[in-house]
Amino acid sequence: MATSPILPGFHPDPSICRAGDTYYVATSSFEYVPGVPIHRSTDLVTWELVGHAIADADVVAAPSGAAGASSGIFAPTLRHRDGRFWLATTSIRRIGEGQLITHAADPAGPWSVPVFVPGTIGIDPDLAWDEDGTCLVTWRGFGPPGIHQVPIDPESGARLGEETVIWKGTGLADTEGPHLYRRGGRWYLMVAEGGTHLGHGVSVARSRSPRGPFEAHPGNPILSHRSTEHPVQAVGHADMVERADGTWAMVHLGIRQAGSHPRFHVLGRETFVAGVDWVDDWPAVVEDRVDVPARDRAWADAFDAPALDARWVAPSADPASFARVGDGLVLDEGRAAAEPEQGRVLCARIVDRGWDASVAVVDGDACLSVRIDASHWYGVELVGETARARAVSAPFDQVLGEAPAAAGDRLAIRVRPSEPALGESAGPDAVGLGVERDGAFVALAELDGRHLSTEVAGGFTGRMLGVEALGGPARVSEARYLPGLA
Repeated sequence: MATSPILPGFHPDPSICRAGDTYYVATSSFEYVPGVPIHRSTDLVTWELVGHAIADADVVAAPSGAAGASSGIFAPTLRHRDGRFWLATTSIRRIGEGQLITHAADPAGPWSVPVFVPGTIGIDPDLAWDEDGTCLVTWRGFGPPGIHQVPIDPESGARLGEETVIWKGTGLADTEGPHLYRRGGRWYLMVAEGGTHLGHGVSVARSRSPRGPFEAHPGNPILSHRSTEHPVQAVGHADMVERADGTWAMVHLGIRQAGSHPRFHVLGRETFVAGVDWVDDWPAVVEDRVDVPARDRAWADAFDAPALDARWVAPSADPASFARVGDGLVLDEGRAAAEPEQGRVLCARIVDRGWDASVAVVDGDACLSVRIDASHWYGVELVGETARARAVSAPFDQVLGEAPAAAGDRLAIRVRPSEPALGESAGPDAVGLGVERDGAFVALAELDGRHLSTEVAGGFTGRMLGVEALGGPARVSEARYLPGLA
């Protein structure tokens, strides 16, 4: 079975579509701006980040600091029709305005100003077009619970008919993440059920009409790893696409846990790919059909391009509102050095279980951190002429080691996976905080990584690499990321 993600790290709730011979995947982004990263591929295994669908921080609407953790933009649906890409999603702090829809000629952008569909209270909107071209938005409603649907004008968001509940699921918890597909003379409704953790799974129903009534697959869920020893758990929230050769494929999320019982996942929910066969006019998942080869994910950024690389995002704010490139990376005033709650922090996704990262600070005080959210992070801070290792897991905040910084030192983090022995209490990895001096890592502290796991911190995101100024402005000349050896 497939154990390697196609989009490793914090890339949950994938939605896939095809335009010609090219596939596109959109994933959830929660509080980070710009929101909804979109990746492109021609082979389903090698993916390139081409842009984001939600650039406006006011649409993401995530409060700054700890209050914004795992708010913002929830699960999207990405579709291609008549030369345009359409995306529907939920801005959770603006949920009273309904589901939002935006479109673009090119998924790299620009994307249109979103419109909202009034009265569609809930999450996980899907877009589908019936035989006469009517657009249907289908979502998980909150009242009454179930999968809701209403015909709309996707250009304006106007409702064009009555809202109905088309399916209530199989009886498992949290029936959500609906997607509709037409194949032959039938419509298929695929949903996520069982909650988005270890009980997660994929269920499907079918009908002669996209409006139902739907009959459930007799073998639901058609995909789940619950109560198994599979190294990828919590699989679900899937979407399917028909390939150019007429075969089908599926993308879905999953987590990779490590450490002692009950185990911990730190990279967030990641995106995996599987094949799909059709058996008796039902989809059947073939998990090992697509081979995902290893890929070098190292990068270095000298911040000498005309604009920030697309990998950089920020919680609750447009990165350009406080970070500029030119003579390196210039960061505006950040949190006070004594303050534990992160605010203006430039972030990039962590995509490996073992890795090294470092930054060269040229001017000012700064911090390099690995974070789950604003109040759960480990970092190495340069304050004056002192480098110090710090751990924040709210409400706890502690400096665990410090030393004078030497000329040429780089702030550095080193993470290595743990392999606990039987009976040992161990987290998923060891996080080393220190400096890189003359090419060697000099540790100030080493910490158990469990406090930067979803199981401890909570929420829906994953680890991010963060760079921020402390107190006044700071300037960084380079950032490096290198997958590490276990």
